[in-house]
Amino acid sequence: MKIITIQSNIREAISTVEKAVAINPNLPILKNILIKADHDTVYFITTDLRISVTARVSGKIIEEGSITIPIALLSGIIANIKSDRLNLETKENKLDIKTDNYNATINGAAADDYPPIPKIKDPEQYIEVKGIFLKDAIAQTGIAAQESDLRPELGGILFNFSIESLVLAATDGFRLAEKTISAGNFTVKNQKPFKALVPLDACREIMRNTGDADLVKMYYDDNQMLIKTERAEILSRLLEGAFPDYTQIIPKKTATDILVSRDEFANGIRLASILGQKTSEIELRIHPDKKAVEIASADQALGENAYLLPAKIQGDAITAVFNWRYLSEVVKVLNTKEIQIGLQEDAAPAVIRQAGDSSYFYIVKPILRS
Repeated sequence: MKIITIQSNIREAISTVEKAVAINPNLPILKNILIKADHDTVYFITTDLRISVTARVSGKIIEEGSITIPIALLSGIIANIKSDRLNLETKENKLDIKTDNYNATINGAAADDYPPIPKIKDPEQYIEVKGIFLKDAIAQTGIAAQESDLRPELGGILFNFSIESLVLAATDGFRLAEKTISAGNFTVKNQKPFKALVPLDACREIMRNTGDADLVKMYYDDNQMLIKTERAEILSRLLEGAFPDYTQIIPKKTATDILVSRDEFANGIRLASILGQKTSEIELRIHPDKKAVEIASADQALGENAYLLPAKIQGDAITAVFNWRYLSEVVKVLNTKEIQIGLQEDAAPAVIRQAGDSSYFYIVKPILRS
């Protein structure tokens, strides 16, 4: 392999793929990065055997080839080189890095020793969606997932595709989030309907490597999904197990509905959480007569506080107790200035939505006090 490329492009490629590097005593080569020069593109690839990430870099390829080298060494060198132009050349299982005033040789290993990266069976079937829609959907649903050894299916986001919509959903048993991307916001090429349970860490990689304006292509196989963005390709094995049938727990109606400012609600949660750290509990008190919501918390050793914010209220006075983190996390991913909260009697789950947006809902169970 012999190539000429730009230092900043390699630095960005390393940043793109470095999160997929694994520390595995049985497979030390997973600490390496695979570099492959093919036609007019240089590929930088890492994998932990569950997820593989590939970054593409343009360059002048004088001689095609490939090698794997320790990513920590490469990253340290590239980050500190000041020259723009880099010459990379392999000699046996070593990589030479040269600039006008610097030369390094890194011991590597043959590319054949690196685990093979699976390929999608049918590259002619895919969904294409704008990056901002996919990123929002992952952010708004991923907060409800929770990695678990006992129930691995709760550690991912369900991608449920049909011709009419792409629905993402996640749950940890205490809360549930669902986001619908309508057919008008994506295009389809030959892709049949599917359900895929994508691990959380793969979803984080998708978000990290997707720009708002990117056109993202999604490819599905029976046991893997490939996401192609402008910067990278993320290939992930899918989680096994059946995702819960959550349709039965979606409340059909609510006893009290409130409309509040998202920022005011977030500030109230922050203030109440200061005294709610020990129990993680805050109390929502709905006052229809005052047209206000009270967010309160107390600690026997520290004291108590309450924050009153104006709200539009339909329904009866209700008091409910929630884990403040569950409320805080959803408020952070909402995009509207106002949010709708639907509460029920008898400690049934609450529903939180974005005002004027029926494509998203978040269901959270209250805390039952004896």
